[in-house]
Amino acid sequence: MYFRLPLLSRSKCTQVCVVCRSSDSPEMIPYATVEAAEAALGRGLTWAEAAWFWHSGSTPDYCLYFESLVILLAAYSLTPLPLALIELYAPAKLTTPYKLQPQVRLSPAAFLRCYKDTARVLVLLTIGPLLYLPYPIVKIAGIRTGLPLPSLGEVAAQLVVYMLVEDYLGYWLHRLLHCGWAYDKIHYVHHEYPAPMGFAAAHSHWVELLILGFPAFIGTVVVPCHMSTFWLWFAIRGAVAIDTHCGFDFPFSPTKLIPFYGGAECHDLHHFGGRWSQCNFAPFFKICDYIYGTNKGYRHNKASLMKQKDTANITVEK
Repeated sequence: MYFRLPLLSRSKCTQVCVVCRSSDSPEMIPYATVEAAEAALGRGLTWAEAAWFWHSGSTPDYCLYFESLVILLAAYSLTPLPLALIELYAPAKLTTPYKLQPQVRLSPAAFLRCYKDTARVLVLLTIGPLLYLPYPIVKIAGIRTGLPLPSLGEVAAQLVVYMLVEDYLGYWLHRLLHCGWAYDKIHYVHHEYPAPMGFAAAHSHWVELLILGFPAFIGTVVVPCHMSTFWLWFAIRGAVAIDTHCGFDFPFSPTKLIPFYGGAECHDLHHFGGRWSQCNFAPFFKICDYIYGTNKGYRHNKASLMKQKDTANITVEK
């Protein structure tokens, strides 16, 4: 049975799509009006639930899933911009104390080339395998799109699970990519920048993006969530990847408050080691590197970088 939402005045295409979820229409929100939703829930909608109703009431589940990929693309395009501008145009005297490899200064052309190469691969993957392959997994896992929205406690608990699952699987997959053949054929692309910047977070061979992107879906299968949490998870995942590749270590960063968080310093040292790097493989935390002994090269690389940083500081002062 078909209904129109009186409170929604969007495009003609949107109006045609607004339907009630019945047995023969499984991909729409199950309420035709706000009043119907409130009656079913036995309470008024929160502002977040009203916004979700407005957006998802006319959007098939498949399109809601695709929006998570759009969010990921937006995160990789916009989040690195402020630090890129700081590195390119701020006085060296201000940035050198926080730059992890201050002796390396990339040109605007290098930033642009990195972004163009990365964006091209991400767009092709988004309109290719990422658009079609994971969606059946998402549906089978039971990721829901209706009301009510999850509580903040539920969202936080699920995000912690997703981070731990991806951290463990990502650690081993990344470590395997440093083996001879895998590095020579695939992972070398990501290590093109020994001193990374935010845009280098996804600068990888397309095969590597698929391999290391796979663990991000596993947690959502193990612990199914709401689609809004799914969006948030991919936004956080993109932001963390950019943070670990940004090339700066600010003492006032809020990430300093996250227990066991690796951050930019750990991953910058991994890039500094290049092909022979055998430390700091985990994407989020330091736990796996500590358990499996791949944090031992950390001190050696850090000592080398500190010497270079001291030299750079002396040069700037002069």
